[in-house]
Amino acid sequence: MPKTTTLGRVYVWEIPVRVYHWLNALCIVILCVTGYLIGAPIAIQRASEASFAYWFGKVRFIHFLFAYVFFFNFLFRLYWGWAGNRYASWRNFIPFRKRQWEEVKAVIAVDILQVDDQPIETIGHNAVAGFTYFFTFLAFLFQAITGFGLYAAMSKSWFPQLFAWIVPLMGGDFSVRQWHHVFMWFFILFSIVHVYLVFYHDYVEGRGEISSMGSGWKFIEKEYHPHMKEKTVAASKK
Repeated sequence: MPKTTTLGRVYVWEIPVRVYHWLNALCIVILCVTGYLIGAPIAIQRASEASFAYWFGKVRFIHFLFAYVFFFNFLFRLYWGWAGNRYASWRNFIPFRKRQWEEVKAVIAVDILQVDDQPIETIGHNAVAGFTYFFTFLAFLFQAITGFGLYAAMSKSWFPQLFAWIVPLMGGDFSVRQWHHVFMWFFILFSIVHVYLVFYHDYVEGRGEISSMGSGWKFIEKEYHPHMKEKTVAASKK
């Protein structure tokens, strides 16, 4: 007979984390699309005067606009790493404790090597996901600095000028543009892997991984989290 397990709801992702997540996803999609068009613009032929279309200028404007949104949304997430609950804490992104390194090995065995089929008992980010997001945050920072560094040459605003030092440091505009473009592909590949793993964990663990980023709630076994006070439901497990 299947084993009946009592599940309880745990409020994991607060509203600021969920807003950050979806706004960041939107920014990455728009920045990658517009960034690709800036690097390899499409030749659009029109019968009217070219200055009347200005489509490439609109693409660049959208890219710059969402770059600002992306950057300040990222700064807010850094702040929420201190102000948020324990699942949003910056401590989840850097494996300081021995338990986190043990979890890293366990997650690699399940997710990558697939030598174990037992789901990892985590509520928020597992240790591998958290450590990966730490490097992703560094990539966010690098992309923002190089992007605003390039923008500084065509803007008189004080904010882009704060990053003008990156261009001479990295050897000129061409080098900065190349690295900025390379990191665009990093975000594309990361997004593909991220979406796959979210669906994978939702299927294997059955804890509402996908819906949690909309509602904030996950379903956790009472035995694993015995002190929860939330509403419980019954689930059957083989």
